[in-house]
Amino acid sequence: MLCMSKTLLKNNMKYENLAIRDVILIKPDVYEDPRGYFFESFNSKKFNELVGYDVSFVQDNHSFSKKGVLRGIHFQKNPHAQGKLVRVVTGEVFDVAVDLRKNSSTYGSWVGAHLSAKNNHQLWVPAGFGHAFLTLSDDVSFLYKTTNYYNKSSEESIIWNDKKINIDWPLNVIKNPYISEKDDLAKTFEESSESHF
Repeated sequence: MLCMSKTLLKNNMKYENLAIRDVILIKPDVYEDPRGYFFESFNSKKFNELVGYDVSFVQDNHSFSKKGVLRGIHFQKNPHAQGKLVRVVTGEVFDVAVDLRKNSSTYGSWVGAHLSAKNNHQLWVPAGFGHAFLTLSDDVSFLYKTTNYYNKSSEESIIWNDKKINIDWPLNVIKNPYISEKDDLAKTFEESSESHF
């Protein structure tokens, strides 16, 4: 379910609506010259206008991974659900959002996008979604802003290769992803359904 529409513009912000409502791929304008480049990585006013409601970020996270690492599918249960604005500052990932909103017409579906230091794209993953990514380059620095604080007792994981969700991971690039023990023991989509939104 890796469907993308054409690039749109709202309030001088380029973006694509993906196949699942509310998940947005943001494409910042990058200004380059012989010295290097500059881009605005976040503007609260423009971001809120783009998503259509006020979003308040409370925590910034930074993860580093080697090639072939698969992290996820992670989410936090209510009342600690998190929206995430994610981007890559070194390397490249295949980034995935899974709809866990029970009343959604796309419940159990996923969308994916390639995020890299080269394209500078960002993905808005609202609360109510699971999130995962697979690293495709030797070293990856991954940054994300969250709308709620980390809460250990609320964290949940769905197994990365769940048959119902059926994510089309780029396994032609990464044959045997490196999975943490915690993620390898994650629940299936059905087993985690009581925690969905």
